[in-house]
Amino acid sequence: QLQLVESGGGLVQPGGSLRLSCAASAFIPDYYSIGWFRQAPGKEREGVSCVSISDGSTYYTDSVKGRFTISRDNAKNTVYLQMNSLKPEDTAVYYCAADQGTVKAMCIMGWGDYWGQGTQVTVSS
Repeated sequence: QLQLVESGGGLVQPGGSLRLSCAASAFIPDYYSIGWFRQAPGKEREGVSCVSISDGSTYYTDSVKGRFTISRDNAKNTVYLQMNSLKPEDTAVYYCAADQGTVKAMCIMGWGDYWGQGTQVTVSS
């Protein structure tokens, strides 16, 4: 069993930045990908960004390209999501997940063998 714990959410003004962390309870095998997903009220969950533990390859949904950066620290069993130039439409609960699929498939299909409990991100003035 792999437990994932998100942190770093909060309230930020438009144009601001936040860094989310996804800490795993144990070593993440290199055949896993880790992804960040978000769900806004009344909307379906969407894949934001995913990263391969083995080679660091990444996937970003179009709406966050150039603003968000996903990274991993394998020694700390932690994946980060640096979010810059935040917009009100980025407001959502952000979840991290671990899956054995590829980064693109995981993000597009919403796959996840393990999920965290979520952290709220609110972008508002």
